[in-house]
Amino acid sequence: MAVKLFVVALFFSLCILLPLASANSTDFQYCNKKANYVVKVRGLDITPYPVKGGKETTFSIAATTDENISGGKLVIDVKYLFLHVHKESHDICKETSCPVSGDFVISHSQALPGITPPGSYTLIMRMFDRSNRELSCITFGFSISLMAESKAVADM
Repeated sequence: MAVKLFVVALFFSLCILLPLASANSTDFQYCNKKANYVVKVRGLDITPYPVKGGKETTFSIAATTDENISGGKLVIDVKYLFLHVHKESHDICKETSCPVSGDFVISHSQALPGITPPGSYTLIMRMFDRSNRELSCITFGFSISLMAESKAVADM
């Protein structure tokens, strides 16, 4: 009987703890699966994962292109429970070295407010050139865990 209780407790512990592991690689989808985007995304990493409010998170996107891209912008939209909650725009050349051609990585780091609600979010990232031509568009989900540890708790 004690062994059965131990196995059940272990199973439920794993169900709770495994989603909190620091997995970095994230699946993504193109916004339009039929589009022939100029920029092809090869991979996406989020570090740390899951994201924690109040802690800096880095989103890194590995991509490739046959064109020479000398500038443009990234437009990022974030949804929480299907509600649009945030939009921001960044100069491509501030997120990677310009001009861009061949293989490259776009990397952006930012700390979310400590009061960010935990749960599942969806991010849509669009990349445009200087003429506002869409070069790529991807969407992916990510999770924000409960509030990050406070400094006072960490020092104990």
